[in-house]
Amino acid sequence: MSDRDLREFYRRYLEELNAHRFDRMDEFIHDRTTLNGEPATRDDLLAVQKADVDAVPDLHWELKELLFDGDRLAARLVNTGTPAKEWLGVAPTGASFEIVEFAIYQVHNGRFVHMTALHDAGELLRQLTSKGNS
Repeated sequence: MSDRDLREFYRRYLEELNAHRFDRMDEFIHDRTTLNGEPATRDDLLAVQKADVDAVPDLHWELKELLFDGDRLAARLVNTGTPAKEWLGVAPTGASFEIVEFAIYQVHNGRFVHMTALHDAGELLRQLTSKGNS
């Protein structure tokens, strides 16, 4: 895929992800992939995404930067949301979060085959447990 094709592919992926249309993810994620270096299936990955959205119904990913290197993408995103259920061991308090995520992907035959994401879990928990945060 060209850089232009990868950019459009990723834009469509985020659009479907932000709309929480998980039934469309077979278009973007290979049946077998890796997630943070561990073998996974698309169903494994979707179970994580669905659980996150179940706890944080307004979970949103905003693309800030996107870089390409052949069949690899690197993205800097801002993730936001307000948990409505216990999430990551924290009861909902009405507190929202806004954190940066760095993600690296490899695309093969038009779908992700490797997916890695990193965010500051400590900052996320600080925002969710700080008094007066909303």
